Amino acid sequence: MFKKLFNTALQGFFWILPILLIIFIANWLFEKAAMLTHILFSRTNVNTEEHLILWTIVGVIIIVLALLIIGNIATTRFASAFDLFIKKVPLYSTIKDIVDIFNSSKKGKNEVLVVAIKGFTQSGYNIGLMYSTKESIVKNHYTVTLSMSPIPNGGFMFEVHQDDILVIEGAKFNDNLNYLLSMGTKSMTEILNQDSNNSLISFTQWRQKHASI
Repeated sequence: MFKKLFNTALQGFFWILPILLIIFIANWLFEKAAMLTHILFSRTNVNTEEHLILWTIVGVIIIVLALLIIGNIATTRFASAFDLFIKKVPLYSTIKDIVDIFNSSKKGKNEVLVVAIKGFTQSGYNIGLMYSTKESIVKNHYTVTLSMSPIPNGGFMFEVHQDDILVIEGAKFNDNLNYLLSMGTKSMTEILNQDSNNSLISFTQWRQKHASI
């Protein structure tokens, strides 16, 4: 009886946890937005406390606009030069590399790909990640990481020939993380909202396809 109650309560906890996390993040964002508007307008005659919700929304808009501006600057030569300079700061490169893993907007040689390889099996496939599309020390080979479920930060690295890597197009890092954390309760087709595909393209074909874009 107690075990059944515990399992039911645990199921309820995991069901509501994503909702609570979203509420927490939204609350944090609005708090920072309210603080920002108060700082910006504290020296004016504007009373931000009178219409708090309205001014909080203004703060959110300012934050979004600032991120858009920074996003555009990040693709310029100035950002590249600044990045080379700040890389000299201790631990910056390590932290940046970790953060970049979660960045699904990366393009070029640093783009993260979700792929399928014959890592631990001869008849089936393992789904893994290519954290970059830079060539390995072994010619025509590329590094593929197979993470362990449910511990996505641990796993194994393989140097795989480019023709033996199948690219799951449309899949991002977050999709692979969702797949790992589900521990098999979700299929990749369910996560991507796609039908099963029997004709995944090889990494060689993917490179040729994207070289012409």
